[in-house]
Parts: sequence; C-alpha cells; structure tokens
Amino acid sequence: MNNDLNYELIKPDRSLDDFVESFWMLQNQSDTDKEVIVLPDGRIDLIFTKSIIQAIQTTLLGIGTHPDKVILTKNTTMFAVSFKLLAAEYVFKSSISKLLNNAQNLPPNYWNFDASELNDFTLFYKKSSQIIQLLLPTEIDKRKEKLFRLIYSSNGELTVKELSEKVFWSSRQINRYFNQQFGLSLKAYCNILRFRASFQHIKDGSVFPQQNFADQSHFIKEVKKLSGALPKELKNNQNDRFIQFYTLPNK
Repeated sequence: MNNDLNYELIKPDRSLDDFVESFWMLQNQSDTDKEVIVLPDGRIDLIFTKSIIQAIQTTLLGIGTHPDKVILTKNTTMFAVSFKLLAAEYVFKSSISKLLNNAQNLPPNYWNFDASELNDFTLFYKKSSQIIQLLLPTEIDKRKEKLFRLIYSSNGELTVKELSEKVFWSSRQINRYFNQQFGLSLKAYCNILRFRASFQHIKDGSVFPQQNFADQSHFIKEVKKLSGALPKELKNNQNDRFIQFYTLPNK
C-alpha cells in the first residue's frame, strides 16, 4: 500500500442515491508526481483539485470506455463527487455525450468553493450535498428513474431487452436516449458496470468470473478490453498503478 496516497470516501444520503454514487478525496502527499491508470467505471466525476502551486482547478469528467493514464501531481488534493447518469439531466441540466472519454474545465469558482473549504472533506461533502439538493427538480421522469435503478442494482447484468420490457420503453428509444445524452449505447454502459462490479472480486483473489459472463475466456477478454490488462495484473496492482484497485477495501 502506498503511504504517500490518502483516500477517503463518503456515501450519499438516501435522498441523493439516484444521482450520486459517492463523495471522495484523494491526496498525493509526496514530493513527486505519480502516474496512475484510471479504469472505466461508469461514473461522471466532478473534481476540485487544489495544490500548493496553483489555484483551484475544477473539472467535469464524462464516461470513460478505456484505461486512461493520469498524473497525480505532487502535494495535491482532489475533492470529488462521482455522479450516476441521471445527474447529467437533473443536476447539470445538459447532455454529456461530448465528454465521452473527455473532460471539461469549469470556472475555478464553480459551486463557490474556495481554497479554505477544500481543507475539510466532511465540510466538502456537506456543502456539495446541499448544492445538489437545491439543483434537483421536484419531479423526475419515473420511467428513467426505474431504468437506472434496475441498471445499477443489477450491476449491468440485465439485457437491453429485459430492461426495455421492465420499464415499458422500447430498446430503440432507450439507445437513442443513451447515445444523445451520454455518448454510448445502453449495452456498452452495462458492460462497463459489469466490469466494475468485478473489481472487488479480482482484488480479493478471484480471477474467475463472478458476474454474468459466458465463461472465463469471455471474462478475460472483457477485462482486457476495458482495462488493457489481464485479471492477474489487476489483482497484483504493482505500485498501486490501477488507482481504483488501490481505493478498494482489503478483505
């Protein structure tokens, strides 16, 4: 375990559960930069970065579909909100399709956080939660709400056909919505969630499929496609380079 990195996570209040996956903080406390690999995990990340050499940098990250090398700058702290997909429409009020495998820099004073407020993770969590609550409308589309609850509760294991039948929304319309709003198909998104659900199993030592994969060969192929690595490489996580595996709890 890398002692130069510090990671904390808080789950959202139940009232935000349809929109927020987690609040987290990551610090590189060393005097050297660290290169890590970020794996696709199906989240939209709003990240506030603070370092000793520059002002607050605010970034919105769209959905990733492939591994991405990132530099964690020395003596830097990141406070972040990881959103579920409904947040695009109901928190950010816009499509994020152009942010597929991409990022958008936002104004430094976005959400009116100042440098002093990015010293306290609990304060960040509370203020962010309040802001998100104020941004949410009084009503949301019940069909979309049910669709995403099914997608997340099943870790992406339900087929497009099954999801379509359960929410009474045609597969064609769902995929049009996904492509216009998020930049990828529902099936592609579900594959990412299924891949992410395997992280803890792999870290715990199981390199055999636990999710709904056809067989081990299919499992290895999907893991290699989305991570660029074999399950054993992810499990070993040499030098903590796969950052999501570093942040998973040890069991």
